[in-house]
Order: sequence, then structure tokens, then C-alpha cells
Amino acid sequence: MARGLSRRAVVAALPLTAVAFSPPGAARAAAPGLSLSGKFVQGGYAIGHTAPRAVIDVDGPARTTASANGWFVIGFDRDAPPTSTLTVTTPDGSAEDRRTIAPGDFDIQRIDGLPPEQVTPTDPALLARLEAEGLRKQAGFASQADLEGFREGFVPPVLGARRSARFGGQRILNGEPKRPHYGVDLAVPVGTPVRAPASGLICFAETGLHYEGGLVLIDHGQGLVTAYLHLSKILVSPGTYVRQGQLMAESGKEGRATGPHVCWRMKWRGRNLDPSLLVGEGPFRA
Repeated sequence: MARGLSRRAVVAALPLTAVAFSPPGAARAAAPGLSLSGKFVQGGYAIGHTAPRAVIDVDGPARTTASANGWFVIGFDRDAPPTSTLTVTTPDGSAEDRRTIAPGDFDIQRIDGLPPEQVTPTDPALLARLEAEGLRKQAGFASQADLEGFREGFVPPVLGARRSARFGGQRILNGEPKRPHYGVDLAVPVGTPVRAPASGLICFAETGLHYEGGLVLIDHGQGLVTAYLHLSKILVSPGTYVRQGQLMAESGKEGRATGPHVCWRMKWRGRNLDPSLLVGEGPFRA
């Protein structure tokens, strides 16, 4: 769109939810096109298309950059506020999208019979170990690969599973309230194949972790990272690329687990998302 168009013409060229703006007195610049779709709910997501390498701001500090093809992904935390504002900026202009975020429907889950050190660790050596493990996991979750695996849509990581816990439930462990459960628990026998639900980069893969047992993290692009906990065997290495459906691990009951299952989690830039909301969605096209 050429420079010098009226504000009315610029706004008319955008989706109904988008608003073009520029500083008072400044020359009117062409706002980037913006399309957005997803699940606008606590724990949900949105996948958008705009100008290549546009800067994306979400509610202030959560910033990402669109791919070379103009694709981007954002997430809404389990405790997201009731509204969210997304701003797309290019050298030629900006566009804004404001959305209402629906409240989530979260359970209360009670788990008893766990060893005390799995609930509230006190041993100094264990605390030091947990700190070291936490730093390594934090580095994995900080991955921001320049990929578009999220565009494929997602398939379940295991087949024939019974969902034994939903995302976001408040957990009470041995009678002690803890932070919400940020995963979807998929109950399957030990040794069940675990496959990549969408293509991406392996950004963490370790066994023997105190809480998670075997843990694999996949960055599906721009910091949309999925996690797979309690694995008995890991068949991939950090830095390798996996395609949707590729075998990467076997399920187990390692770490803090009362039975065999895979805990499936998803994060975007520190926000906790419900991975099951992406199953069956996509592929996303402009």
C-alpha cells in the first residue's frame, strides 16, 4: 500500500480487529496486513501472518519476530488477564489487534502417597542438584529457533492414551497445595512410543531428572516449546531436527510419578499453554 493514503483507507485494508495508528503530525504510513487465528482462552494460542520479520509485541514484554515468510505464534498463559493486545510493527507502519481472553476451566487434583522428598525437598545435596537441573531446563525452554513447525498443527504424541489429568488443574500433593499442573497427563503403558507432535528442534534431552525422570523438549519455532516428562528411554539428542510423527522416546514412570504416563507440556516465552488445544488444528496457510 503506498504512503500518503488516508487513515480511512488504511483501516479499511485491515482485518476488522486491527487498527492502524501513527504519531500525531507524522506522515501516514502503510500498516502491515495482519491475520490471526487460534484459541483465545487461558492456556490458548494464536498463529498469525503479517509482513516478513515484523516485530510482534504482546501485552508489552512478550516480544517475537515474524518469520521470513511472515508467520508467528503467540501464547496466552494459564493465568492470562481477560484481554490481550498484540502490536505488529514494521518500518512502514503498525497494526494492533485486541482480543478478549476467555477464562479456563481448571480441575482440582489430589495426589497422595508421594515420597516427601518429591513434594518438599529438604536435603542440601538434593536442593543443589535441583538448582543445577533447573538451570539446564531453563536454557532449553529459552530456545527460540527460527522455524515454522507450529504451522503444521499438532498430533497426539502417544496413541491409545487415557487422559488422566487435564491442563491447568490445581494440585494438592500429600495434602499440600502446590502450583497448578501445567501439563496434560496421558496414561499409557511403560515403553509406549512417543512421537513428535509437530516438527521442531530438540533443545533438551536428559534422563534421571529428579522430578521429570526422562525429559525431552522440542522448539517448534519462535520459542513454542513442548515438553515430555517421565520418559523411560530417549532416542534423540539436543540439536537434532525431528519431523512430525518421528519416534523420539518411550514412555515411563520416572521421576515424580505414581504410574506410567507421559506428561505433555507447552510453553511460549515463559507462558504456560495447553498443548491439547493445538491438536487437530492446521495446517495454517496465509
